[in-house]
Amino acid sequence: MRAIAFSISLLLALSAARADEVADFYRGRQVDLIVGFGPGGGYDIYARLLARYIGKYIPGHPNVVVQNMPGAGSLRAANYIYSVAPKDGTAFGLFARDMPLVSLLGIDANVQFDARKFTWLGSSSSYADDAYLLMLRKDAAVKSIADARRPGGPPMVLGGTAEGSTSDDIPILLRDLLGLHIKLIAGYRDSGVLFLAIDQNEVEGRTVGLSSVRSAHAQWLAPNSDMRVLLQFGRATRLPEFPDVPTARELAPDARSRAIIELAELPYLLSRPFAAPPDLPPARAKALETAFLAVHKDPGYLADAAKLKVDVSPIGGEAALQAIDRLAATPADLRDALKSLLTKRQ
Repeated sequence: MRAIAFSISLLLALSAARADEVADFYRGRQVDLIVGFGPGGGYDIYARLLARYIGKYIPGHPNVVVQNMPGAGSLRAANYIYSVAPKDGTAFGLFARDMPLVSLLGIDANVQFDARKFTWLGSSSSYADDAYLLMLRKDAAVKSIADARRPGGPPMVLGGTAEGSTSDDIPILLRDLLGLHIKLIAGYRDSGVLFLAIDQNEVEGRTVGLSSVRSAHAQWLAPNSDMRVLLQFGRATRLPEFPDVPTARELAPDARSRAIIELAELPYLLSRPFAAPPDLPPARAKALETAFLAVHKDPGYLADAAKLKVDVSPIGGEAALQAIDRLAATPADLRDALKSLLTKRQ
């Protein structure tokens, strides 16, 4: 019994020593939170909300500063976090949910990371109360999914940000798997600019996360809005908020198309993924993940999230890795089919 008690005491002492070392490291330091998109969009809102609270849960209470690094649908930021950012625990970031899938499929030669080797903190949302919506102006020629599928009918003119981003990839899947007539105008700098372009009728609509609309452009959801919702992506079932709007899975014309859609929807379990560079000191990596999960129970954070109307359904680092493993375990023929669709953009 004395030996057991001594062992427990020793473990507790070692744990306290590690905690003190982590606190000593972070005390008085700045931690950079890199965001792979410009200000004002859904990812930026989640990042700034997290930055407001996570410092008080990291030992030593460092100052956490958001730095926007848009480019290539957040690939620029993902590469930076993996290869360039300091590997000492003073930097972590948020990039697009589909970056692990882009890496796995090998559809972009500019990918410089192995998604499994990031130090995963987790995701603020696993899409429990969210959906990726196809939204279209009410004055567009297309009024319904039936209109969008009508042979010889007019296309929906949608805007996107960058090749490889979700706003660019999902319209391609809707076009090629569901038979929707879509003309995609890509290249808008960020989500905020694209919202404005649609309001000014430069393009007719976009695909966009419900959380982003709720927090950044809520007028689109008002009863007298100029916009309509035609489709929900990233969900197995319809959101109660949109009981009459079909999911992409429902609209799939055959089992294979549905299976490809389900593969493309897997990244939504990592809807707002936060990760640090690989090879962090283990104690600091653990401290960051613990702090990340603690933030999502903070009353102030939850109150602010409710005001912003963003989904809070967090998962931790281990669950993030499990989601990536599920992507990797998908049959190769389905991965190849999805890769072919995303690389054949015309």
